[in-house]
Amino acid sequence: MQFAESWLRCFVNPEITSEALADLLTMAGLEVEERRTVADAFKNVYVARVCNIEPHPNADRLKVCQVDLGEYGFKQIVCAANNVAEGIKVPCALPGALLPAGLQIKPTLMRGIESAGMLCSAKELGMSQESSGLFLLPNDAPIGQDIRSYLGLDDIILTLKMTPNRSDCLSILGIAREVAALTTTQLQPGTQQEANSEIAPQLKENLPIDIQATDLCGRFSGCIIRGVNARAQTPFWMKTRLERAGLRSISALVDISNYVMLETGQPSHIFDLNQIKGRLIVRWAQKDESLKLLSGELVQLAPDVGVIADETGVLAMAGIMGGDSTAVTLDTIDIFIETAFWRPEAIVGRARRYNFSTQASHRFERGVDYAATVERLHRIVALVLDICGGQAGSVSDVKNQLPQRLPVLVRLNRAEKLIGMSLNADQLRDCFVRLGCEVTLNKNLSAPIFLVTAPSYRFDLQIEEDFIEEIIRIIGYDQLPDRPPLAIVQMSTVSEQQRSVHALRHQMAALGYQEVVNFSFVSKSWEEDFSGNQEPIKLLNPIASHLNVMRSSLIGGLVANLRHNISHRMDRVRVFEVARVFEKNAVQNSEPLAVQGFAQTSHVAGLSYGLADQLQWSGSKCEVDFFDIKGDVEQILPFVAEFRPAHHPALHPGRSAAIIQNQKQIGIVGQLHPLWVQKYELPQAPFVFELELGSILSLNVPKYKEISKQPIVVRDLALVVGEDITAQQVIGALTLGFGPYSTWLQHIVLFDQFKPTQDGKGLRLNEKSLTFRIILQDFENSIEDAQVELLIKQLVESAASLCGAKLR
Repeated sequence: MQFAESWLRCFVNPEITSEALADLLTMAGLEVEERRTVADAFKNVYVARVCNIEPHPNADRLKVCQVDLGEYGFKQIVCAANNVAEGIKVPCALPGALLPAGLQIKPTLMRGIESAGMLCSAKELGMSQESSGLFLLPNDAPIGQDIRSYLGLDDIILTLKMTPNRSDCLSILGIAREVAALTTTQLQPGTQQEANSEIAPQLKENLPIDIQATDLCGRFSGCIIRGVNARAQTPFWMKTRLERAGLRSISALVDISNYVMLETGQPSHIFDLNQIKGRLIVRWAQKDESLKLLSGELVQLAPDVGVIADETGVLAMAGIMGGDSTAVTLDTIDIFIETAFWRPEAIVGRARRYNFSTQASHRFERGVDYAATVERLHRIVALVLDICGGQAGSVSDVKNQLPQRLPVLVRLNRAEKLIGMSLNADQLRDCFVRLGCEVTLNKNLSAPIFLVTAPSYRFDLQIEEDFIEEIIRIIGYDQLPDRPPLAIVQMSTVSEQQRSVHALRHQMAALGYQEVVNFSFVSKSWEEDFSGNQEPIKLLNPIASHLNVMRSSLIGGLVANLRHNISHRMDRVRVFEVARVFEKNAVQNSEPLAVQGFAQTSHVAGLSYGLADQLQWSGSKCEVDFFDIKGDVEQILPFVAEFRPAHHPALHPGRSAAIIQNQKQIGIVGQLHPLWVQKYELPQAPFVFELELGSILSLNVPKYKEISKQPIVVRDLALVVGEDITAQQVIGALTLGFGPYSTWLQHIVLFDQFKPTQDGKGLRLNEKSLTFRIILQDFENSIEDAQVELLIKQLVESAASLCGAKLR
């Protein structure tokens, strides 16, 4: 919301400086994003009248002008502007002037003709970014007056960053109400304030209105004016205020509509009355209806889009934009002015669906004062009659189930508890009255209780907490007492059986990974590709069309991070994320931090891509592989997990594994599926893992273990097994084979694997050889060779019975 401070002070003029006013608004929640003057400082520029024009003898485009500057006399100025003409009044910069663009004015010769100054455009004065010629001043501009004084160029332009809930402050009147409440200043009556006096009709004529969609429109007001002069000039003061609010002047009728919208917050629309056939109908769009908008765009209307129609078809999109067929032109003589209350839920999102937004839809989506449509209509009619002339008919006003503002119970003790300071009943009553609320105090109770009814323009005041927030906003956040928090301090110890997520993050960073944070909202295609989830949790109102579901896996976000880094020429990427995923769960109950029917679990996921180690002179270029990322996973696991072959939609079917703890799958690890490598245009496949966070945060309490003084025994054991038997299965069989000698086992590690390319060397094509190193050690005695041989035989028999293994 942008406007000139002088316009605001026509409504309310507290005795505070401009800077103090900006601070006051910011502290009240209406953040002043920018504060600047209309134009940068300059001097020696005055109002001048062009008296005579002659062609330049040596240049076709130049003209020699004689200008009158009043007390500064007559000056000869050479000008090239295409709109220079005799009798016009324009700004004239005299020698010595330094304009905002850095141009210094001095007497000069232009093609042999002396020029003693410059006639200026709005761009040259720093008032606009564009220029179409000289800046034309009104005919009543006093010749010789300083232009800064006449145009008010020292006026302050305020730009407010509005929160979505404060629709009442999308107007000068709304902001003036706020300033009045904050400073206990009265709103000023005057010609620029909203017009509340009813216009006496000059014609006994109105246009019938039929509201067929009660869930679309709550009130529709309109008035006919015949015999208007659409070619009338917009008053200079109105043009100035519109331009300083960021709107350009179009025509008198359009400017009046825009002006009242900025002044009061009520959007309106002006129809060419002669293009309306019969009555006006307010309804939802019908099948296959379309409309050519004022912007020239032809849109196909959906059934949930509201329209204003006549007997022949659609004339406008309700609360959004008018149609081209009934648009007013410079030849329009008879008009119909409409002001309405469109229900916010019927307007929200409709304009964005067609990839545009309007000032009207921006306001109607948030709520417009439904009690003042007729008053705003009178204001527009008065301005039209004053500027464009004509005769007005009677006002049509059709109401249909307007919102009811019910009183809300506000307790003094509740306000004191939430705000954190002592209050009294008079303070509360004063705040509510200043906000324009209706207040009733129940004095029969020990603690004061108010019944407060919000005004019709405050859509954000619905519950007790809303009114309590207003209390401290009006009193001032700077009035809150400076008190340190008082609480019993308890030493919080961390359990030895639990590690923090922060410690896990440190461990991942130590392994060379960088943390990323991604949206919980993802594309539906990601869920299908990386989770195989055909029915993800859909969002009712997504922030973007492609972020329309909740993620059930973190892998998609990491792949997107990888693509971004590759596009920036990064050839080695290590990233991880710790975050929540979301899945449907019928047994999930509603809790303070949970929603019924939806499970929210925390996961940790990582991605590794490129070289296994940083490029260096002493090492070889070795690409990361499955065993590298499996090793990283084993580093962060606080226990020895089992890895089993797995089939996961995101992973390569032959290069992936499920991570098992106590016969329960807690995660997956492997290479990204070749389909997704191709689809997402990756030069090579990354390796990824994803784990349930809760399963890996528990730690075993450290226990004392005696160190044996006996020598170790090392044996290598080569076993032939079927190609479908995993090393993990063989290790499990060997471990079971120890039986009563399990205390001897220190370690079993696979260090060699051999697969034949053809039958031979004691192996078939469907077999493989796995070689394990077994380390034995007893705590009391040295292990003898005979005992070792007997144990190895026992291990081979166990592997043979459980895995079909044979000694190679």
